[in-house]
Amino acid sequence: MYSWKALTRTTKTDRTQEVIHMAHAIVNPDGLHDPVPFGYSHTATVPAGTELVLIAGQYGSGPDGAVVSTDFAEQVKQTFRNIGVALAAHGLDLGHVVQLRTYVVNHDVSKLGPIAGAVQEGWGAKPPTQTLIGVASLAAPDVLFEVEALAVRP
Repeated sequence: MYSWKALTRTTKTDRTQEVIHMAHAIVNPDGLHDPVPFGYSHTATVPAGTELVLIAGQYGSGPDGAVVSTDFAEQVKQTFRNIGVALAAHGLDLGHVVQLRTYVVNHDVSKLGPIAGAVQEGWGAKPPTQTLIGVASLAAPDVLFEVEALAVRP
């Protein structure tokens, strides 16, 4: 559903790649594990003179604000669709995102698959940086997943 083209420059080994998209670069350096299968990248740079767009915590809601499903995986998918809608309001897409902050209620390893799958669908092999934070609860009892995003406009 979401895709973007990037210029890739390989340095050192085949695993250390710098991906340049619009105004930012994603780098997964040698000496650190490959984070891409887990749905994130290690580092990103944003040059001076770019505009930051901050997306507040989005969750798996429909336009009425109600959670679309009690299923965790469905909430994850809807959350990323909502981030896409928020970015589009600024003329941006997922390719402009450099950082995600992810909140998961009662996190356990089984929840990593749906998250990584959604990130791979949105960003392919070059995901943004991401921090996952396990929490006891979020704003409403049926909200199981929430994501903040930081995007850049060149």
